[in-house]
Amino acid sequence: MHRATKIVATIGPASSTPEILLQMIQAGADVVRLNFSHGTADDHRQRAEFVREAARQAGREVAIMADLQGPKIRVGKFENGKVTLNSGDPFILDADCELGNQERAGLDYKDLPRDLKPGDVLLLNDGLIVLNVQRVIGNEIHTIVKIGGDLSNNKGINRQGGGLSAPALTAKDMEDIRTAMALGVDFVAVSFPKNATDMEMARQLANIAGAPYGIKPKMIAKIERAEAIPALQGILDASDGIMVARGDLAVEVGNAAVPALQKRMIRMARESNKFVITATQMMESMIYAPVPTRAEVSDVANAVLDGTDAVMLSAESAAGKYPVQTIETMAAICIEAEKSEQSELDKDFLDRTFTRIDQSIAMGALFTAFHLGAKAIVALTESGSTALWMSRHWTHVPIFALTPRVGSERAMALYRNVTSLHLDTNTDRDTALQQALETVVSKGYASRGDMVVLTVGEPMGQAGGTNTLKIVRVGEPY
Repeated sequence: MHRATKIVATIGPASSTPEILLQMIQAGADVVRLNFSHGTADDHRQRAEFVREAARQAGREVAIMADLQGPKIRVGKFENGKVTLNSGDPFILDADCELGNQERAGLDYKDLPRDLKPGDVLLLNDGLIVLNVQRVIGNEIHTIVKIGGDLSNNKGINRQGGGLSAPALTAKDMEDIRTAMALGVDFVAVSFPKNATDMEMARQLANIAGAPYGIKPKMIAKIERAEAIPALQGILDASDGIMVARGDLAVEVGNAAVPALQKRMIRMARESNKFVITATQMMESMIYAPVPTRAEVSDVANAVLDGTDAVMLSAESAAGKYPVQTIETMAAICIEAEKSEQSELDKDFLDRTFTRIDQSIAMGALFTAFHLGAKAIVALTESGSTALWMSRHWTHVPIFALTPRVGSERAMALYRNVTSLHLDTNTDRDTALQQALETVVSKGYASRGDMVVLTVGEPMGQAGGTNTLKIVRVGEPY
């Protein structure tokens, strides 16, 4: 069945062979995520090559996302690998400490003492350990353990409420951007941006690094800092899409605040004509179990009903025991949730104005297909913008975007309800339209007598030129 919601799958030790990657793509992975927090440049290069080859064997384009590590705000290493902290214990975070012990731990982020004051609350290891800051003396942060537990090497540190000054882009990130561009990635995800400037700087670096390869990747802002919430519209304007990165975000703003923020972020992204990915622990139990929990099924389904473009797997597909089965299960949940989704197209169009011709044609095609009961919308597009605009509204009418550009084809792998297909010609209008119809029919999406809505730009071959809408019945002359 046609699935509108896309699936992003992280690859790692459990999923880096060509055989498993092919099975993952066949199971429904639309975008493969390379996590630059782990692995070397050579690891990423080999995995990217395997993804491209597996996609070729599967007969469809699959996009690659490079996810940057961002600032490492973590404790250092311990003499014995870990310590056990008990409530009420004093504990020191020391920027000058080399190896930690029961009394103190080192810091990867040496400027942390400058960001803190007495009364601040630090959350370690995804909030499992809580420290109350008593005082800051030079490079030492003196704390009292509020909630204890085992603390091991390199666990993360967050300040409750946010406010850490670490820049979004580190020297490692800048080098990783250059590596990612050499690999020909389609998306770059920026960790911990606080404002639009962070995203603008990342885009500039990516465009410069991608210029020798003719690449301008789509930029994704990972919303995981408390400071990003009030700056969200600006971040959206400076990005192509956002990721609702619920892990670090939940630690900074509190678990209870995240569901409402998720709905707000998805709504704002769609209203801004940006795509949105929902991530973190969506199918967490399937790292070890062959079936998800009922709560996980509801979580994925609710993200779909919220209107997310994509749902993402992290450790489930990177290190889990069932990477292929997890993707199959997630795909089935998405399809079932989409069946019950109500279209509010007429309501969406109230009080809307369209100043661009191409955007007006896109909205007209969507409205026409919905009310005439068309089987499909077929958009001949260079850049993919027409398909993106259509995908911001839900109609149950599948959108097929045909493009001669491989880069556009891969970019549309993240757009909700859009199936991107390759179009061999972009010169002759009638030939292109005929080929577009034949492609959709040959893949089983429409048959003789079905109504299809077509959009195309004349003259063909230029981005932003969509200016024509046609309604045709398959098999009849047009």
